[in-house]
Amino acid sequence: MLFMSTISDYSLAQESTTHDLVYDYSCRALLGIVWISSFIFGLYILANYASAYFDNDLQRWNEVLPEIYTPGQPAASIGIGLHFAAGGLILLLGGLQLIQSIRVSYPVFHRWSGRFYVVVSMIAALGGLSFIAIRGTVGGTVMDIGFSGYGILMFIASIQTMKHAMQRNFMIHQAWAWRLYALAIGSWLYRMDYGLWLLLTDWVGHTEQFDGWFDNVMSFFFYIPNLIIVELMIRARDRSKNVRIRNAASASMILASVVLVIATWGFARVAWIPAITEWAVG
Repeated sequence: MLFMSTISDYSLAQESTTHDLVYDYSCRALLGIVWISSFIFGLYILANYASAYFDNDLQRWNEVLPEIYTPGQPAASIGIGLHFAAGGLILLLGGLQLIQSIRVSYPVFHRWSGRFYVVVSMIAALGGLSFIAIRGTVGGTVMDIGFSGYGILMFIASIQTMKHAMQRNFMIHQAWAWRLYALAIGSWLYRMDYGLWLLLTDWVGHTEQFDGWFDNVMSFFFYIPNLIIVELMIRARDRSKNVRIRNAASASMILASVVLVIATWGFARVAWIPAITEWAVG
């Protein structure tokens, strides 16, 4: 009986180790893919919107989302301009805050870049919220509610991330940092989701006014699923508990990684890289 018990304990330990390895590598794979893809997209945002600003051609802002820029409304233009600029920066910086080797080997860099990242995240949130308050979104009430909720959550996550870091509650700080990053990549996922939907359905549920049924779903879908996956990851941090949650988190991250690799390759080749190259060259 003792021998059988020992074999059983060994098998459980081996199974637990396998689950842990799958979870750890799926975390790393997803973070790496998200950071590379969102980094390229962040450069694209800066290249596209910053170049339009410096070329004094703000009408180009309306090529992706209509009614972003309206002449004669400087407050709204400043708000959305800050949102775009800050959004591009947080996509470039966000992934760096989650890399353990950087946090351990370069703690001073982590602290100061983290403070800058949090401040820029708050600027992105406030810029977007001010634009909605002044102009409203193109999609109307549903988009107003969805995007306002996104901005409010990002602002709260920024405050909480900074607060718990200063109080040295590092486990709570880590949880809020994950939530903040899940929100920070929302603008990137919004474009990715729309692009995939176009390829799969040829714009079913979408209208030019962004008030179709798919547009209404997307007003929330670009950030709520991210937060659900992150909540699974937060609850799966304890290796001795929550095995089912860890397995669910691993499966979610593997599926997301596969989809993001395919989507990133397509969008980077067709849109992002050409725009960045054109901006850099000329």
